[in-house]
Amino acid sequence: METKVIENQSFDGERALYGSNHILVRNCSFDGPADGESAFKEGGDIEAAHCFFNLRYPFWHDHGLVIRDSEMTQACRAALWYSDRVEIIDTKLHGIKALRECRDVTLRNCDIVSPEFGWSVREIRMEDTRAVSEYFMMRSENLTFRGVKLTGKYSFQYIKNATFENCVFDTKDAFWHGENIIVKDSVIKGEYLAWYSNDLTLIRCRIIGTQPLCYCKNLKLIDCEMTDTDLAFEKSEVEAVITTKVESIKNPLSGRICVPELGELILDDENAKGEVMIGESKGGTASYAACSDKIA
Repeated sequence: METKVIENQSFDGERALYGSNHILVRNCSFDGPADGESAFKEGGDIEAAHCFFNLRYPFWHDHGLVIRDSEMTQACRAALWYSDRVEIIDTKLHGIKALRECRDVTLRNCDIVSPEFGWSVREIRMEDTRAVSEYFMMRSENLTFRGVKLTGKYSFQYIKNATFENCVFDTKDAFWHGENIIVKDSVIKGEYLAWYSNDLTLIRCRIIGTQPLCYCKNLKLIDCEMTDTDLAFEKSEVEAVITTKVESIKNPLSGRICVPELGELILDDENAKGEVMIGESKGGTASYAACSDKIA
């Protein structure tokens, strides 16, 4: 079917392009005194390029959607819900709740300022994108992130099946209750990292902040740095190789932690059976190097 081109127009009415299919909307503005909602609701095979969105709920129940070089303002609330096969490129998403219950989504080189972004999304890929958000990506599954910089709070809670590479996250309470997560070559700064997570693996990461990685199951760290990290690993099942000093480790439940230097080891729980190997061999204790080789 031939694509219909709509360009250089302004729309402010309710459901302005409702049910549209096979359209290219270019250099258009969705703004004005009528303050209409749901501009593209229940459409398909839609491309929006160089557009300005200043009205609510523009893309709901859409199937096959490309948005590029566009801007969604703070007034553009809940911009994408219940949609699939979505690609967003070089676009500002600045409205609250910008992505929810969508599937098969790709974002590249976007700027996100959106509280409650990305809830209950399935199959999302994000590359070279900046985000500021509270409760970022909550309850989403099958995430692949590369080159993402995030500032926020309570991020990635309850997510499942995720891979993160070369990312920088400045966010507290990240990965709480997350399952099956791999983080590589990334920086994670914030308090209370990954409590109650299951099957989290951190590889060559830098971890910054108090009380990380507590109450975890199947936790693994490979050649990670830890900065200003105290009271780490409390009641966690953990196998870890740390390459820097840790301020304090408290009551690891099971497994083995290899660390070259430790400020304080707190063992005041009789159920804490995790081993902590510090520095070189002393008095028959396995060396840090041997411990590291075994875990890696």
